[in-house]
Amino acid sequence: MRWIRMENYNSMSQYGADHIYSRIANAAAKGSRLNLGLATGNTMLEIYRILAEKLRGSRVRLDKLTTFNLDEYTGEDNRLIPESHPLSYKKYMRENFFNLLSPELGFDEKRARFPDPVDPARFDREIEDAGGIDFQLLGIGFNGHIAFNEPESPDKISMAEFADLPSRVINLKPLTVSTNAKLTADGKLGAVPHRAATMGMRQILAAREILLLACFHEQSEPLQKMRQGVRSTTLPASFLLDHHNTTITYTSDVIKLD
Repeated sequence: MRWIRMENYNSMSQYGADHIYSRIANAAAKGSRLNLGLATGNTMLEIYRILAEKLRGSRVRLDKLTTFNLDEYTGEDNRLIPESHPLSYKKYMRENFFNLLSPELGFDEKRARFPDPVDPARFDREIEDAGGIDFQLLGIGFNGHIAFNEPESPDKISMAEFADLPSRVINLKPLTVSTNAKLTADGKLGAVPHRAATMGMRQILAAREILLLACFHEQSEPLQKMRQGVRSTTLPASFLLDHHNTTITYTSDVIKLD
């Protein structure tokens, strides 16, 4: 695992966008397909803006790019929330990335995939049939979750079982709901769905390359535990410690690590 300390959010965003751009451009130059795992949230906003600008400027072909988003909220009826919902991640991706790409680049939103709460196994089959995820972009929750794979007690699940969790629908932990309310819903708890469909740990850990970005003070604690080598089902991001090709990039003006 590599740790990269960046000065601030802007420098981290530029680094992340440049890193992803290089993977897309290299694949396009070879005429190869690229399966890109995408994350949402405030951390990613500037990255997507910069990345879209770079792709437009260089006119990189995107006709062989397929994206797989980590998660999406569901309603109590176990169905995806509509794109009209203010917190819809499909809406987020369209407004903050997909719509910023020039149509002539060849990206087709039919190749933008999201986990399906009605049939989560279908999402896993789509990833497998596509050849697996080549590059996965991640954030980290204040409780150490990745995607919406929430912490679990080691009394309930072993490390091996946790690492093998598939895509599925889960109930979000109170800290996740309150954090997302604070960051995306003006603090209104009732505006944040309490359930979500998430990509599984198995699919994330099988990605060929992973880049995790962190820029909030509250992320310091889970990251510090990872720096200390803590591995636990109570800290889902710690499973990345044993991944063969992971980079963690954080903003040193906000996050202080030993």
